[in-house]
Amino acid sequence: MTTLNKIILFTDKDGFARFKEEKIELSEGNEKSRLSTWMNAEGLQLRQSPVGFASDFHCTGKPQWLFVLQGIMEIGLRDGTTRRFGPGEYFYSADTLPTGVSFDTNIHGHCSRLIGDKPLITAFIRD
Repeated sequence: MTTLNKIILFTDKDGFARFKEEKIELSEGNEKSRLSTWMNAEGLQLRQSPVGFASDFHCTGKPQWLFVLQGIMEIGLRDGTTRRFGPGEYFYSADTLPTGVSFDTNIHGHCSRLIGDKPLITAFIRD
């Protein structure tokens, strides 16, 4: 069975953001075009971030897919872990603040920044 890798940014039980990976089965289509099953989507939002862009630590408001269309985006975690995503790469951002919990600047969230000298263009798809 053919699969795609789904990188997931999530909030672990201890409140810290982490990465994990799962497989998406491409169980439909034919030998020339393998497809996943249909996934629900709520909407699409495009973003352009200028050269020099860097965010503070934050949580994702609502789980969403993030696809990098141009530039290189680096995601940083509180433990110092970083991952970079370039054009055509994607991840599922589910690093949300647990219900009833206030944002703790020492525990929660992730940060992001643009690497390089081209504006960062991303597409967010909420499910």
